[in-house]
Amino acid sequence: MDARLDLFADPTAQKAVKHMMALGRILKDSPLPPVTQELVALRVSQINGCAVCVDMHVKEAEAAGESALRLHLVAVWREATVFTEAERAALAFAEAGTRLADGAPGVDDAVWERAALHHNPEQLASLVMLVSMMNMANRLNAITRQPGGDYRVGQFH
Repeated sequence: MDARLDLFADPTAQKAVKHMMALGRILKDSPLPPVTQELVALRVSQINGCAVCVDMHVKEAEAAGESALRLHLVAVWREATVFTEAERAALAFAEAGTRLADGAPGVDDAVWERAALHHNPEQLASLVMLVSMMNMANRLNAITRQPGGDYRVGQFH
C-alpha cells in the first residue's frame, strides 16, 4: 500500500507534523511511566486501525524491554493477567477516550476515578494529552493511508 500523501514533503503538513513530534517528545519526558505510554499508544492505535502507529509503538516498546507476551495481549487486556492495576486503569482510560465516535460515553467519572487512584495529577494530565495526541496522529495516518512495517526504533526522536 502506498501513502496518499507524503507528510514530510508537503510544507504545511511538514510544519504541523513537526509540532506533533515536539508534543510527543514532551510526553516522553513526562512522569507517566514509559511502559504505560507505549501500552496506551498501542491500544489507541489498535482501536483506530493505524498501521504505522501500531508498528511504531510495538517496536519502541520492544526496544524498551517490553515482552512480546504483553504486547500481544494489549488488544485483550481485560482478560489478561499480565498488566498491573495502574496499567489497566490507563488502558481503560485510553479506550474510553478513543471510542467516542462509537457512541461510548467517553471518560466517565468511574474511569477517571480509577485512573486517579493510580496516577497523580501530572500523570493524569500526561495521559489526557497522550490519548488525545494519539487519536489525532492515528486519524492523520489513517486518512493518508500511511503504511506500517517500515518503522525503525528512534526514527522520529
